[in-house]
Amino acid sequence: MSQRSRSSRPAVPPGLLVMDKPAGMTSHDVVARVRRIMGTRKVGHAGTLDPMATGVLVLGLERATKLLGHLAMDTKAYLATISLGAATTTDDAEGEVLSSADASGVTEEAINAGIAALTGDLRQVPSAVSAVKVNGRRAYELARAGESVELEARPVTVSRFDLLALHRTGTTTELDVLVECSSGTYVRALARDLGEQLGIGGHLGQLRRTRVGPFGLATVRTLEQLEAEPDLSMDMDGAVATAFPRIDVNAVTARGLAHGQAVTSAGVHGTYGMFGPDGHAVALVRDQGRVAKPVLVLRPAG
Repeated sequence: MSQRSRSSRPAVPPGLLVMDKPAGMTSHDVVARVRRIMGTRKVGHAGTLDPMATGVLVLGLERATKLLGHLAMDTKAYLATISLGAATTTDDAEGEVLSSADASGVTEEAINAGIAALTGDLRQVPSAVSAVKVNGRRAYELARAGESVELEARPVTVSRFDLLALHRTGTTTELDVLVECSSGTYVRALARDLGEQLGIGGHLGQLRRTRVGPFGLATVRTLEQLEAEPDLSMDMDGAVATAFPRIDVNAVTARGLAHGQAVTSAGVHGTYGMFGPDGHAVALVRDQGRVAKPVLVLRPAG
């Protein structure tokens, strides 16, 4: 093989990396590190985690970056520590304390009642340092510039909010909790609102994302592990099979999909993957009446 042929090939095959983001790094920092490790500029991430947070961060490499916007990431799960007795400017431990109170006397019954009130379909006001856009600028940019930020409440769903453990130290009470919620829910805001309901203030102490969509901690890799063994978590076929319903089609249908043509619908709600007889994912499609139209061709003809 000539030098020109070798250099024209992508550095790595397309696919996903499910990373365990360490504390103290931004999601962009992780992307930059993975680019160096894997030897490719084509790395993107689905969703973000605050620098203080750890846990599941899904990255796409090469052509799989086009897959990221279609992934079903509408549900997320977290393990968190909520500190009661102080409200902060950022609703987490990195902000300045706005107010403090003695939280040593708050009862477990009151805590559970407050948690119950924050479970289900809610209207939540995001944190002032969130990534929500206000007049084209991120809220956190405005807040850090000293500008006043007022965000409107948004509908979110907290399907699970469980108290796992309670710890008391001096005037502070800390809660270990499990949260399962819809995309767009801020766990920092849950900590803030719980503290407000109890009348003692509260903020997020620690946060670890344990699942985003179908991707959980069972498949994560640390940056150190990736350095030692720079391989994908899953290739394109594995990613589509994990994240979407699968429909197997014959060679004629697969050929039509590869050319971007509509094919007979499979009667599946939402986006799903169609796989050819060779076992490879050909396209992501969505039903429109009696036909399924490609929203992303994964193996184009030629």
